[in-house]
Amino acid sequence: MKVLVTGAAGFIGFHTANALLARGDEVVGLDNLNDYYDVNLKRARLEILKKQPAFRFVKRDLADRLGVAELFAHERFDRVVHLGAQAGVRYSIENPFSYVDSSLVGTLTVLEGCRHNEVKHLVYASTSSVYGMNTHMPFSVHQNVDHPLSLYAATKKSNELMAHTYASLYGLPVTGLRFFTVYGPYGRPDMALFIFTKKILAGEPIDVFNYGNHRRDFTYVGDIVEGVVRSLDHVATSNPKWNSDDPDPGTSVAPYRLYNIGNQRPVDLMKYIALLEQHLGREAQKNLLPLQLGDVPDTWADVEDLVADVGYRPETPVEEGIKRFVDWYAEYYNVQL
Repeated sequence: MKVLVTGAAGFIGFHTANALLARGDEVVGLDNLNDYYDVNLKRARLEILKKQPAFRFVKRDLADRLGVAELFAHERFDRVVHLGAQAGVRYSIENPFSYVDSSLVGTLTVLEGCRHNEVKHLVYASTSSVYGMNTHMPFSVHQNVDHPLSLYAATKKSNELMAHTYASLYGLPVTGLRFFTVYGPYGRPDMALFIFTKKILAGEPIDVFNYGNHRRDFTYVGDIVEGVVRSLDHVATSNPKWNSDDPDPGTSVAPYRLYNIGNQRPVDLMKYIALLEQHLGREAQKNLLPLQLGDVPDTWADVEDLVADVGYRPETPVEEGIKRFVDWYAEYYNVQL
C-alpha cells in the first residue's frame, strides 16, 4: 500500500514508518521539523528512513491547508496514519495556541484530504490523557471522557469527535488509538525516561512529581507500533448493536473505532526509576515534588477490545524496555556505562 505517515520524524512516527517499510509498503512521511525538542534527533530518525527507497519525505506543516490538500490529491494514498501533532501535556499550558494549530487545524486538513481522495482507512493518535478525572481503573474506551485536565487532552478528545463526524457524514473508516506513556529507543527528550537518564548520568537531581506516587502503564514503542500497524490493516466498521439509548463511546453506527494501546501492567514510578538506576549503574538524587498541573496520578489500559478486534496484546516487560532504551542512549550519545 501507499501510506502517509504524519509526524514521521517524531518518536512514534519514525518507528511506525520503519515498520511499514519493513513489510513492503510505500511510505510518504510528512513532518514540519519544529524545534519543540532537538531537531538533530528528528533528522537522525529521518536519515535512517531515507536509506530505504520506498520512503519519501515531505517537509510541510499540517496546518497548511492548501499544501496538505495538494499532497493528498497528488499522492492518492491508500491509507493514512496520522501521528503528527504538538506533543506534551505541560507545554499545552504554556503555549496553548500551538495545540489548536497542530491538533485541531492539522487533523481537519488530514480528514479533508482523506474525504476527498478516497482514503480507505485513517488511523490517528489519541492519548490516555483523555481519561482526565476518571478514576475507575483500568481505563476503558467504553467510559465517558468528558473531563480532561489539560488542553492537550481536550484537543485529542476533539480529534476523536472530529473523526466520528467524518465517519458519520462521509463513511470514512476511522480508528483512534489512545497511547499509554510510550517509551523506548529514539524517544522524546521531553519525556521522563529521557530526562531522568540524562540527569542521572550528569550527576544532577531528578524531579519526581506527586512525591513518586505515580503509577503509569508504561508501553514500549515496539508494542505501540505493532498495534498501530495491525489497526491500520483492520479497517474500522460500524457496530450494528450500537444503541442511542445507551451509547457506547468506543464504537458507533458509523465506521468508527477507538482502542487503548497500553501494557496493562501499571508500574510504580519509583520502581521505574529503580530499574533505570540498575541499568545505568548509578543512583539518582531525587527531588520530590507535588503533582503537576494538568497531570493525572495513575493510568492503566483496558486493551480487551484491541485483543478481540485486532488480535494483539502489548507484551514487552518494562524491565526489557528500559534496558533497550539505555542501550540505545549509550550508543547514540557515546556514553560509557
